[in-house]
Amino acid sequence: MSTISPSPQRKITLHTLQAKKVRGEPITMLTAYDFPTARALDRAGVDSILVGDSLGMVVLGYDDTLPVTMEEMLHHARAVARGAKVAHLVGDMPFLSYQASVSDAMRNAGRFLKEGGMNAVKLEGGREVVPAVRALVGAGIPVVGHIGLTPQKVNQLGGFKTQGKSAAAARCLIEDAHALEDAGCHALVLEAIPDRLAGLITRRLSIPTIGIGAGAACDGQVLVTHDLLGLTDGFAPKFVKQYANLHGEMARAFAAYIEDVSTGRFPETTHAHALDEDVFRAISREWDGGTAH
Repeated sequence: MSTISPSPQRKITLHTLQAKKVRGEPITMLTAYDFPTARALDRAGVDSILVGDSLGMVVLGYDDTLPVTMEEMLHHARAVARGAKVAHLVGDMPFLSYQASVSDAMRNAGRFLKEGGMNAVKLEGGREVVPAVRALVGAGIPVVGHIGLTPQKVNQLGGFKTQGKSAAAARCLIEDAHALEDAGCHALVLEAIPDRLAGLITRRLSIPTIGIGAGAACDGQVLVTHDLLGLTDGFAPKFVKQYANLHGEMARAFAAYIEDVSTGRFPETTHAHALDEDVFRAISREWDGGTAH
């Protein structure tokens, strides 16, 4: 059985992640949306925590990530920042928080650092977001890129499908990756692309790549924590490795609680707070007809 190792005391930065790529050490990233999860991830020693807009689906119950707002993202970012003091924290820029204009991107990305306690932001897209990336990096805001399957473009992509399967699509992704690196991104998420293509991109870039459904050749891996823990009872993508089935365990615990309350097995005397007998007799005489029970 694995044990949780103590977190390093030094804050993990973009330079830490870059050094891991140079040394060939895999980078670990997971999502978090609340204080206790962030604390657990920090204690476990994860390199980076992504406050992903995936919270729209796994926490807020939306059908996809499109309805997620900046206020919702900042609310969860603040909770994560209070819980994690070592991991590198990345805030996911939600739909329409950066696409309309560079000024929108600057304002909203700045809020992630000023109000949300994040160390960096993540933007979806290739060459079309390069102007925003350049502006943010120029303002001192670290940026993680994201290409391949970009969930905010799910309607344009025709669903959650593997990207880069044709020669033309693969070339486009390679060009996007280089453009984002040249614009100043310090890392790049590769989602749902063939593993050999992900390996090619990883070898061509000097910045770390973080894969999700992109095979083992990336410099690091990221998963949605709710998928990893089995906290949802719905569809799980092919690339997810489930390390627990907490949804089933929660359902079992809830059912046991309902049964105990219904049958009078909970609460027991050990779960109650005691009252001094003399105090009880005194108030009982005043309020309970003079008879203590």
